[in-house]
Amino acid sequence: MLNPILIIIGLTVAISVYAWSKQELMDSWIMEPYRMARSDGQWYRLLTSGFLHADIAHLFFNMFAFYSFAPVVLGTLYDGYGGLPGLGLFLLLYLGGIILSDLPTYFKHRDDRGYRSLGASGGVASVLFASIVLMPVSANGGGIIIFPIPFPIQPFLFGFLYLAYSYYMARRRADNVNHDAHFYGALFGVVLMLVLIPAAGPLFIQQVSLFIKSKF
Repeated sequence: MLNPILIIIGLTVAISVYAWSKQELMDSWIMEPYRMARSDGQWYRLLTSGFLHADIAHLFFNMFAFYSFAPVVLGTLYDGYGGLPGLGLFLLLYLGGIILSDLPTYFKHRDDRGYRSLGASGGVASVLFASIVLMPVSANGGGIIIFPIPFPIQPFLFGFLYLAYSYYMARRRADNVNHDAHFYGALFGVVLMLVLIPAAGPLFIQQVSLFIKSKF
């Protein structure tokens, strides 16, 4: 059976690389709220922009994070719902994260003529945070390395810091990164995983509580 994670990565890499040499594709697929608000039929940009990336570093970090955390999420959905339904729910998580995380960006920037956004960060954040819901504490208890933090950290703690940082930076608007997509993609991943796997909520609380008690 073909690995859907590798298919998504391969498709994203191929489209991103192709778009770097085809400006017309980049222009027609990129998230551009101003144009979307004044044209009919361009809502597809909410999805297609998730298959475009600014450069090789942007593409690498998104796909590496996706590859690192997607297997536990996909495996859990397979176990809970079976092969084909589980795959469908995984695609809902990833593609839905790309689309829904861009909606706040659209409403915030629909009158901003120069604003454009691209990247799979919303979908990646959805998958990453779904995995945090499932495994809030690392198996060895020592934490995991998650870029850009250079030391081991527990997934649940990283999640709280990531949300706080994304929210703060989105309010500041101090750089060209779409922090809103990170924030809302992460929230979507948490909510959808708790809906799909209700038992994950109590287990999350139990694992975090046991970890905190072991440290204090």
